[in-house]
Amino acid sequence: MLLLTGATGRVGSALLRRLVDRREPVRCLVRDPRRLGPERVRVQIALGDLGDPASFRHALRGAKTVVHLAATERDQAHATIEEIDGIATWRLLRAAERAGVERFVFLSPLGATRHHRSRVHRAKALAERAVAESDLATTTLCCSLIYAPGDTKLALLDLLSLLPAVPVIQTMASARVQPVWADDVAACLVALLERGAGSPAGHERLQIAGPEALTQREAVALALRASGRPRRLVTLPTQLLLPVLHAYETVAGPVALATRDEADVLGATMLAERGTADAEALGVRPLPISEVLARV
Repeated sequence: MLLLTGATGRVGSALLRRLVDRREPVRCLVRDPRRLGPERVRVQIALGDLGDPASFRHALRGAKTVVHLAATERDQAHATIEEIDGIATWRLLRAAERAGVERFVFLSPLGATRHHRSRVHRAKALAERAVAESDLATTTLCCSLIYAPGDTKLALLDLLSLLPAVPVIQTMASARVQPVWADDVAACLVALLERGAGSPAGHERLQIAGPEALTQREAVALALRASGRPRRLVTLPTQLLLPVLHAYETVAGPVALATRDEADVLGATMLAERGTADAEALGVRPLPISEVLARV
């Protein structure tokens, strides 16, 4: 049995489709099974979430592998970024060790450090450390900017493209990423699961990234061209935009279209030292973002 968290996210939904097509026994830890769509009748459901450690015991019963993809880029009503992206991973690891799980696979952003500007990257850095120190066999996939046609970031960009000019924060002009399609990340995960774990309690760290190194600003311009709505980009000073986003988030609450923490993530450099080598070693050749968006 494989326990999957984050099954309704960009990578999780792509991975779940592949797993059920292969008739793999999968259990999904979810708050709302309806968000799984048609796949919900083909998997086991464990009701719960990362903010509820009590739900881990049932979710882990009989599981031999955990694929932990669930994360957030904004505070939730029931938990903060630090609780979901950091503390919950440590709790899930400890619960997995007690439950006799043999293998733990974890998704994290490239460049995560404990002193990063982004709260997400700081929390993930602490989680990476916990994974690397676990008694389980673990694999950490460190990914560059993950995208999928129709995801929230591209949907917001599509909305902004209705304006005569699209605002971008200053840090996006220098932050460099290698955008990687969620389906390519899912393909890497399937290949990793097929390959099996290495030595017991062994720990490996792979870098998964797309073939193009772009600034975040260049990635936005490319996505706008692919959508058929090329627009002039207007750079706004970071010191001006972030307080505005913080105030907007305070007023709008959970329905805010964008938050300061999400802007911090977009201002983060996420480059793979080995380029696409780790993905290709798994038999996956990541597609350029222009090719993926042209299919939409």
